[in-house]
Amino acid sequence: MPHRSRHKKGRSSSTRPVTKTVPPWVKYTPEEVEQLIVELARRGFTPSMIGIILRDQYGIPLVKPILGKSITEVLEEHGLAPPIPEDLMFLIKKALRIRKHLEEHPKDMSAKRGLILTESKIHRLIKYYKRVGKLPPDFEYKPEKFTHLLAW
Repeated sequence: MPHRSRHKKGRSSSTRPVTKTVPPWVKYTPEEVEQLIVELARRGFTPSMIGIILRDQYGIPLVKPILGKSITEVLEEHGLAPPIPEDLMFLIKKALRIRKHLEEHPKDMSAKRGLILTESKIHRLIKYYKRVGKLPPDFEYKPEKFTHLLAW
């Protein structure tokens, strides 16, 4: 019998609120929530970090029921949206870290496989984002172009 994996295959996020209604403890108006989002984005936080801050510090479990739009949509309206979608950016950073690791450890075959899997995810996401218009049609993933991301 083959070995069964105990991993959850990427479903390790926090649980989203059960109902899509605004909870009674949220005392912020839609305008105040929008201002908070814009302010946090100006301070350099990513959309997912803004969501976590709103949840943990302001008690706002979900922005969408309050505003009728997501955090990224609010940032796009104010011209603060990141040039590359956040999930794609994190995958690119991951691929660059694996590449750097492989330079030092060229015989690490499991890392090599990890790089192949990560880069195929990147290519699939790029294809999707080009189709929905979030990325320009001439966008290309070339690891050399993104080496500045490893500076952090």
